[in-house]
Amino acid sequence: MRSPLDSTHAVLACGEVRTCLLPSFQPLDTRAAAHLLQLRSDERVLVSERPQVYALSPDTLTGVDCRLPAANGAKVRAVGTVVARAALTEGRVLQATAYFRAPAAGPDRRQPWGHYLVRPGVLEPFGKLPEQALAQGILRDPQKGELHLGLIAEGLLAQLRRHPLLDRKAPFKSRATRLRWVALRAPDGEGASIERFTLAEDELRTVELRVPAAEEASAVAGLCEDLALHDWLLTTVVRMLDTSRLGATGGAATVLALRPAVDHLLHLWMPRAHVDPALGLLWEVLEREPGFSRQWQTLVQRVRDQLALQAIPLLREALASR
Repeated sequence: MRSPLDSTHAVLACGEVRTCLLPSFQPLDTRAAAHLLQLRSDERVLVSERPQVYALSPDTLTGVDCRLPAANGAKVRAVGTVVARAALTEGRVLQATAYFRAPAAGPDRRQPWGHYLVRPGVLEPFGKLPEQALAQGILRDPQKGELHLGLIAEGLLAQLRRHPLLDRKAPFKSRATRLRWVALRAPDGEGASIERFTLAEDELRTVELRVPAAEEASAVAGLCEDLALHDWLLTTVVRMLDTSRLGATGGAATVLALRPAVDHLLHLWMPRAHVDPALGLLWEVLEREPGFSRQWQTLVQRVRDQLALQAIPLLREALASR
C-alpha cells in the first residue's frame, strides 16, 4: 500500500538499501525474477521490460516496538511496522530495502496492534518526534536496542540469496554496498532537494533529502534504490579497474579481468529509469556534483580502450601463428 509522506502528518521517512550481485552465473529472465521475488502470495511481483528488465517485489511488513536512533541521545520509543521489499535489475543486480515514515507526534500510550497494522510502514513515536536528531541518528550506526533498518534489509537479502533458483556461482567477485537515507519534509512551496550525499567507510553511503509533503514514501525509497544501484555499478567497475593492474599486466590477463564489466555491467547504466518523475529531477544534482554519469562514461571508455589495446597484440599473435 502506498501512502503520501504527509499521511498522519508525517514529517520524516527513513530507509536503508542493500545492493549486491545476484549469486547466479546466468542472469534471471523475467519469469524467474518474478518467482524469486514472490514474497507474498496475495500480491504479484511488478515486472517491466522497458527501458530495461526490472522486477519489484510486493511489500512485506515487520512489526517493531523499540527505541529510534537519535543523535542527541533522546529516548524515543516507537511502535509500528517497517516496509521491506526487493528489486532485481536486468536479472543481475539484487537490492533489498527497509524503510518507514513517522509522524511529528504520536499517542502517549501504546495502542493495540490493529491500530498499527492499518498504517503499514508507519512508526508512531510516544509523544513528539525530535525530527533533526532522529534524521542524524538514522544515518549513523545504530546502538544496542535501537531500530536497525539495515538488519531488516540484510535479512531479506539473505533469504533471497538462499533461493533454490540460484546456483550461488556469481560470474565475478564483488562487494555489497549500503545506502542509508532520510527524507525530511520540505518547506511548503519548495520542491525536492538533495541536502547531502556522503561516501563513508565500509561500503556505506548516506543521503539526506528534502521532499514535498505529498510525495509518497515508496517513491522516495525508489529514488534511493536507483541511486544505490548506480553507486554500486560505479564502485564495482572502479574496483575491477583497480584490481586488473592496468599497465602491470597485459594481454589475456587484462581481458580476463575486464570482460565481466562488458558482459554484465556496462549496459545497466540507466539513471531514472524507474524513478517517479517528480523526484527524477534530483538526478540532475548528482550529475553536477559528484557527476555520476560523467565518471561512468570515463570508466566505460577506460575499459573499452584497454580491451582494444590488448586486442591488437593478441590479433598479431593469432595472425603470426597461421
